[in-house]
Amino acid sequence: MNYGKRSTSKKRNALISRTSMLEKRAHVSFIRVLFTALIAVCVMIVCLGIGSFRGVIAGAPDVNDVDISPLGYATFLYDDQGTQIRQLSAPTSNRLPVSLDQIPVSLQHAVVAIEDERFYEHNGIDVRGIARAGMKAITTGNFSEGASTITQQLLKNNVFTDWTNESTQLERFTRKFQEQYLAVQIEKKYNKNVILENYLNTINLGAGSYGVQAASKKYFNKDVWDLNLSECATLAGITQNPTKFNPITNPKANSKRRKEVLDHMLDQNYISQDEYNAALNDDVYSRIQAAQLENTEEESTVYTYFEDEVTNQVISDLMNIKGYTKTQATNLLYSGGLKIMTTLDSNMQQILDEEYANPDNYPANVQYELDYALTVQSPDGKQTNYSKEMLQLYFRDQDPEFDLLFDSPEEGQQYVDQYKANILADGSTVVSERVNFAPQPQSSMTVIDQHTGYVKALIGGRGEKTASLTLNRATDTTRQPGSTFKIVSTYAPALNEKGDTLATTFMDEPYKYPDGSPVNNASRSYGGETTIRKAIQNSINVVAVKCLEQVTPALGLKYLDDFGFTTLAHGTEADKDANGNIWSDANLATALGGITKGVKNVELCAAYAAIANGGNYIKPIYYTQILDHDGNVLIENSSVSRSVIKDSTAYLLTSAMEDVVKKGTGTACQLDNMTVAGKTGTTEDYNDLWFVGYTPYYTCAVWSGYDNNEKIPEDARNFHKNLWKKVMTRIHEGLEDRDFDMPSSVEKASVCAETGLLPRSGCPTITEYFDISSLPTEYCDQHFYGSSDYDEKDYYSNEDTDADTDAAAEAIPSAAPDSTDSTDGTDTDNTDNSDDGSDNTGDDTDNSGTDDNTGGDDGSYDNSGDTGGDDTGEDPVEYYE
Repeated sequence: MNYGKRSTSKKRNALISRTSMLEKRAHVSFIRVLFTALIAVCVMIVCLGIGSFRGVIAGAPDVNDVDISPLGYATFLYDDQGTQIRQLSAPTSNRLPVSLDQIPVSLQHAVVAIEDERFYEHNGIDVRGIARAGMKAITTGNFSEGASTITQQLLKNNVFTDWTNESTQLERFTRKFQEQYLAVQIEKKYNKNVILENYLNTINLGAGSYGVQAASKKYFNKDVWDLNLSECATLAGITQNPTKFNPITNPKANSKRRKEVLDHMLDQNYISQDEYNAALNDDVYSRIQAAQLENTEEESTVYTYFEDEVTNQVISDLMNIKGYTKTQATNLLYSGGLKIMTTLDSNMQQILDEEYANPDNYPANVQYELDYALTVQSPDGKQTNYSKEMLQLYFRDQDPEFDLLFDSPEEGQQYVDQYKANILADGSTVVSERVNFAPQPQSSMTVIDQHTGYVKALIGGRGEKTASLTLNRATDTTRQPGSTFKIVSTYAPALNEKGDTLATTFMDEPYKYPDGSPVNNASRSYGGETTIRKAIQNSINVVAVKCLEQVTPALGLKYLDDFGFTTLAHGTEADKDANGNIWSDANLATALGGITKGVKNVELCAAYAAIANGGNYIKPIYYTQILDHDGNVLIENSSVSRSVIKDSTAYLLTSAMEDVVKKGTGTACQLDNMTVAGKTGTTEDYNDLWFVGYTPYYTCAVWSGYDNNEKIPEDARNFHKNLWKKVMTRIHEGLEDRDFDMPSSVEKASVCAETGLLPRSGCPTITEYFDISSLPTEYCDQHFYGSSDYDEKDYYSNEDTDADTDAAAEAIPSAAPDSTDSTDGTDTDNTDNSDDGSDNTGDDTDNSGTDDNTGGDDGSYDNSGDTGGDDTGEDPVEYYE
């Protein structure tokens, strides 16, 4: 190295030269710029990180709005005594909530030990767990080990419920970050016990069991608080993989996992060595298998007809009263943990179920109607649906009379197989198929407590119910009501506001509708002058049509609306048929039940229940309360009544319908242990048969017929009455037999049997019930004093008819007693106290020793079809209306 003077000077000049100075400055500036840029980038990254962090945090749910309680609690139905009758739940919503103090400490410790060992120490995030998982991922490349705490898992299950739809790592990172942030906030808001309780009620424990109570019931057939240590460890081991560690289907895998749980509990000092050994040696899996065989909690997945209707009503009310959409209402019903207090009387329902399951209660000749649906996929991938109607058309090409009715299910299945083979001949494959054979004739029944409107029991058909929400003939099907409609469409308005009484007479004679078609009585005969009571008793068609003509069909239709019928045609655009015709049920045929769409069983039952309830209608109620998951009243379903007819009208109709049962068309429905009033109904071609009757306690409607509207064979036209009698006899066992209460607005009076006016001597008389305001005030002018066969034209033969009339009136005592009625010296006015005016079994007799007509009956049936005779027993002549 040269350190000479000249060399040194040269170096000094190089250092201080302008060029060198510029080079050095440029180098320093570059470093400064680079450093500044690096700082700027770092600042930007930090700012972006902070911004992103704030954005992620801002996007997280507000902790004050977060609900960590589990979603999807099972809903329960209870009968009228508070007994649980059904659990309703969606596939992932059968949780049975329990409090932490009901959950064994061993189960709490088992879950904490295997899922989050530092649960009681961390603040929502397990930093050590995160570091451990990160180190393992770096060293092994395995990123599967999680570090989520119980608090985070709770948030994942109950708040971030759509995590399964994450499709990118960014979405997963965002959710995890928000999860961790909220976990810290949640731990500030709730204590550990609240968090653990919600977690244990949330977790999926396999086999459709969510939460520890549902799992305990499923696997061990006992409550969670009765589990031992071994059983607790078994449940705790399931949650990591509910399918893999299912102790029913994979006991070996669960056993291995159970040991891991017990190992963790031992290491963390939750259990002693002796407890560990005992639990490990416990043969828990044999008990699990045995529990599956004897599980008394296992219910049929098929809901009853009553339960079907309750679910429909609840969803409807949640929409109409609470404003939910149908989807929201359905989710709340099956996943909201509701408690629904129904009106069902379980004992009554059992009676209906037993009688409808008894083959002896039906005609011997049983047919089976096919209900069929098929979906196939053709070779080109197109799906096609086929129905029972299409099957019927296929076979009608071969047999025009083919009607889907078979003598046995086996016979019907042959036709199904043939039809399906034809469809699949082109290589199509079956996607889905439904085959069901319903026994025929069918029947339905409804029982209502008329005082409350509560539906106590119902059944929608005979035969095995194979699915939920299937055809309910009691609440869904509409059928023609026949003569049961005479009461509600005609006689109710006639008595209630047209001034008619049960003693009002109409001429039963050949008669025609306005279009010229005849009105036929069932007997094809006529009885002459006939009272309304007698017309009701013997279901005389001509009188009903004439009475509705007087009432007017429009008024009759208004009363039907008031009685709660929802299927009537009112002549609006909504009543237009497929051909564009607008139908209205405001016509004379409505008197006989000839209406456009028919009626529902439950609505007909409710209409008669209104009569039994003193004229006050109550819409049928299937539940009284809906409580939410926390026990708060969501809906209070109180009975709301409205007056349709006066209490006097209701009693008069009841009195007349007592005669229907005692000596009219409904004698087969007499009860040995209870007073009954009711009305039969039969359509002209015997497609529908009805009896609607009530006691002082309950109203019951029964229908029978073929689903396809076939004519009912002659040997099958009475089984519905037998069902009604058997069911109602059993329902009323132990109840006091009492009469219907007569209101103060009703009085009993004697009148002329032919005119309904106050009788004169010589008048054939009856004793009848009247509304006080309708008591007759005029005397009969059809009969001569002392002569029962007086011809009015002969009496009024002179020109001064008014004077003759006045003279005749003066000659007759004003009280007009029937002095010829009794021979016992006590009953001179046909008001014997021993006769209630409705039956013919009292001691009030005339000189001939026959009935004194105080029940509106002359000792024999009129020409409407009864040949008379036995007024107290079964009518020997069959009636069809």
